[in-house]
Amino acid sequence: MLSTLRRLVALYLCFTLCFFLAACSSGKAQPSAISPEDMAVIRRQAEGYQAAMVRLPELASLVSNRDWTYARNLIHGPMQEVGREMLYINKRLLPADLPEAEKRSQILKEALADLDEAARLQSADRLDKSYELVVKGFKSYAELIPAQALN
Repeated sequence: MLSTLRRLVALYLCFTLCFFLAACSSGKAQPSAISPEDMAVIRRQAEGYQAAMVRLPELASLVSNRDWTYARNLIHGPMQEVGREMLYINKRLLPADLPEAEKRSQILKEALADLDEAARLQSADRLDKSYELVVKGFKSYAELIPAQALN
């Protein structure tokens, strides 16, 4: 009987401690501004993002000329790093901005993949639609990059 009572008390203490620790950890304050170190990382990654975005008119020309091979080369070459750059930017944004940033980066990555697939299949209609989604994706994600990180 005494052994059972000790076990119950120990179990009660464990549960109490777990709930106390959970309650204390959830009150963690969220940062209200991006730290200078995080902003430096965002700025470096935003440079690469902008460099890819600047190539959109070139990609538009390849799409309109139905230049399947060079469109794919541009996607797999200079624009290939966009996903990685967005990942690093997302990690440094404020926690409140993270869900929207991840959503927008995923939309852009999917649009680029669909554009690549359209060029591979040489599907003109799909290529045009996918290019429009890529442009919207680039612009949409760029809105989330802090102004002080952009040139």
